[in-house]
Amino acid sequence: MAQQMAMKTLTCLSCAQLNRVPEAKLTAGAKCGSCGAALLPKQPVDVDPAVLQKAAQNDDLPLVVDFWAPWCGPCKMMGPEYAKASSKLAGQARLVKLDTQRHQSTGGRYRIKGIPTLVAFERGKEKKRQSGALREGQIVSWVRAR
Repeated sequence: MAQQMAMKTLTCLSCAQLNRVPEAKLTAGAKCGSCGAALLPKQPVDVDPAVLQKAAQNDDLPLVVDFWAPWCGPCKMMGPEYAKASSKLAGQARLVKLDTQRHQSTGGRYRIKGIPTLVAFERGKEKKRQSGALREGQIVSWVRAR
């Protein structure tokens, strides 16, 4: 009897199209069936509110959002650390960024009181949040802690 392959649903961070990817191929360069963008980019991707909402609701892989702004000193310090953490977490979680200056209403919708703030979503629900700048190792540990 053939064993059924486990599939994961991921929202394309570029075009917002839902994609089903075999779990075994998550880290093998999976691409969107519509636009061809990488579904698990090596670096955090800036997303808009619509893509964030769709991915947070539909993705089978944890989605970690860095709510930040370009004028924020701690956000600028954490940016490179967040990027390093993203490559360490490949296949375990997707890390994205949302600019709260460009998308001001989104900060209110997600009850962001200070930046930077990390929010982790799993299967449509907020699982946890952390405010304040973190280093790479702290981000990785925070994401992996259940």
